[in-house]
Amino acid sequence: MPDSPHPLMYRPLLEAALREDLGGLGDLTTDGVVEPAAVARAELVARSSGRIAGLGIALDVFTLVDPAVHRQLRLGDGADVRSGDVLATVAGPARAILTGERTSLNLLGHLSGIATATRRLVESIDGTGAVIADTRKTTPGMRALEKYAVRIGGGKNHRYGLADAVLIKDNHLAVAGGIRVAVERVRRHIGHTIKVEVEVDDLDQLAEALEVGVEAVLLDNMTPDEIRRAVEIVDGRVIVEASGGITLESAAAVAAAGVDVLSVGWITHSAPALDVALDMSA
Repeated sequence: MPDSPHPLMYRPLLEAALREDLGGLGDLTTDGVVEPAAVARAELVARSSGRIAGLGIALDVFTLVDPAVHRQLRLGDGADVRSGDVLATVAGPARAILTGERTSLNLLGHLSGIATATRRLVESIDGTGAVIADTRKTTPGMRALEKYAVRIGGGKNHRYGLADAVLIKDNHLAVAGGIRVAVERVRRHIGHTIKVEVEVDDLDQLAEALEVGVEAVLLDNMTPDEIRRAVEIVDGRVIVEASGGITLESAAAVAAAGVDVLSVGWITHSAPALDVALDMSA
């Protein structure tokens, strides 16, 4: 399984989420109902089937509220679970567990939902040789964690940000005046280690991109038949990526058309959260 992001990459996010939930007055309900010395034990439980991602990160929420909370993982990231499976236990100060509950579950459900959606897409194209990749359509501030969840689901990461690689899209081409001028300009701007990819809408643009010399082409919103023809024209010279409107139902046909990569935005921005709960006992 992929390594979890370093805590320095996500601790500020957890702290900000807790500050948002606590507001200016703290947890009025818990502080008013629960005695300061009360202790409790709780289980994190799956309420639906899916793939777990971000479990250890979600448990960090409780220890941020109070380092005295003890945590124990029953499963690891990448585990495929069914409804009723116990994922982890936490024990210690009851106030801390109750205060951190929602923030922890929100994070775990969201990341596990991404991993689950990615896994299903990966399974749908099994045997084609293509891979599923994410995009930059991520929740602001959560990109590292969401892209980690994609990897846990068996997918690959596209560029993390604008400084990773060149991806010349339709709006760049509209401003620059065409593929050739855009590629020539960007080649003068970047170093020799940076790859250049161009988004193309039709076979004429594809031919121009191949002529000017790029490392990858992105076929935008093409049908499987159009993609198959594009792949034939490329003939292995560059990486071929397909994007735009790819669903769980259409992914297999797109992959079978011969592309190397299917990039899918909804796995990070619209994947349904996995239903997880915290069952508490005194």
